[in-house]
Amino acid sequence: MGDSYYYSDDGSGLAALAFLVVLLPILLLSILAGYLISSFFLMKVFEKAGVEGKWRAWVPIYNVLVAAKLGDLSPWAYLVAAVVSGVLSNIPVIGFIFGLVALAAAVMFGWRLGLKFGKDWPLLLLWLIPGVGFLIWLGILAFGSARWNPNIPPAPWANTILADKTVWNGVPVQPSQQVAGNGGPGAGGSGYGAPGYGTTPPPPARGYTPPPAAGTTPPPPPAGPVV
Repeated sequence: MGDSYYYSDDGSGLAALAFLVVLLPILLLSILAGYLISSFFLMKVFEKAGVEGKWRAWVPIYNVLVAAKLGDLSPWAYLVAAVVSGVLSNIPVIGFIFGLVALAAAVMFGWRLGLKFGKDWPLLLLWLIPGVGFLIWLGILAFGSARWNPNIPPAPWANTILADKTVWNGVPVQPSQQVAGNGGPGAGGSGYGAPGYGTTPPPPARGYTPPPAAGTTPPPPPAGPVV
């Protein structure tokens, strides 16, 4: 008598497949909806802040880097924090600690964004609401009656490597940002690029005579009054 093989299926495989078929589209639609809503809200925030080009709010990753700049945090510092968090968060046991690095960086520039709309740090507690907390916070900044006011005290990290010193065309330089630039390709006109770019130097003081060019004979002094 040959061996008999029995295959027993308790239905768990079919249930898992049904779970994916039903919930995966819902998950993908939720991610898409969150992206569209957050990008629209960011577009409104950028408009209030004087950022040129609505397209900036719709480019993934880049839109967050622009928000970091407006929040006085170096976009490159935030990008490094996000990459480090994504890589090191996979370390067993202690990985979750590294995963908080990107969140801490987001809180830093989020706090500064709120201050420029007259909102202090307690508003960031909305982020604790799973799924929609960040969108509620961003919607308040985007559609609230408060106007954008970048003239606030410098950030605590203003004199560190975390300070924003980049110059991006179309993104206003914040008043507290110290940029050593010459109005090159990164400048974008009045309010953009290096301070003073595009302005006309002041005229010399009245009565001032510029020194003669090298290798020339200076003109004689004017004759005095005849007595």
